[in-house]
Amino acid sequence: MNQAAIIREGRKEDLPRVLELIKELAVFEKAAHEVINTVAQMEADGFGPNPIYCFFVAENESRIVGLSLYYWRYSTWKGKRLYLEDIVVTEQARGKGIGKLLFERTMQHTLAENCTGMMWQVLDWNEPAIDFYKKYASKLDGEWINCSLEREQIQAFLKH
Repeated sequence: MNQAAIIREGRKEDLPRVLELIKELAVFEKAAHEVINTVAQMEADGFGPNPIYCFFVAENESRIVGLSLYYWRYSTWKGKRLYLEDIVVTEQARGKGIGKLLFERTMQHTLAENCTGMMWQVLDWNEPAIDFYKKYASKLDGEWINCSLEREQIQAFLKH
């Protein structure tokens, strides 16, 4: 890593490497078995007629070493928000300011898109990430409980 990373908008041809980074994050979060996404699905979802997500990548020496993947959400209380799904910097590139570059580029994009703010989640045991977000005076809200249903659960319930 001899030069500063370049942050740029993600492209379709980046998807294989992006999925590698997503899988690396899943391993770090002790949930590798949860990743079912594929490059083909990401291509359809992000580069089809109605893209539902976008991303920035951090490149260093022509290799993607970081990712910020986001989409829009709508708050009934606040209006249009940017939701930062994941920010990932590969293990070898951590501690070099790449996460900061990605996060701040995403913040700039939030303003450029006239959003009222941005949101994300962080695991309660991920102290390095929590410390990183605190540097930005981020609001860390422990009050809300995450909820989800997987496709199989929905199908099983609706069969009754």
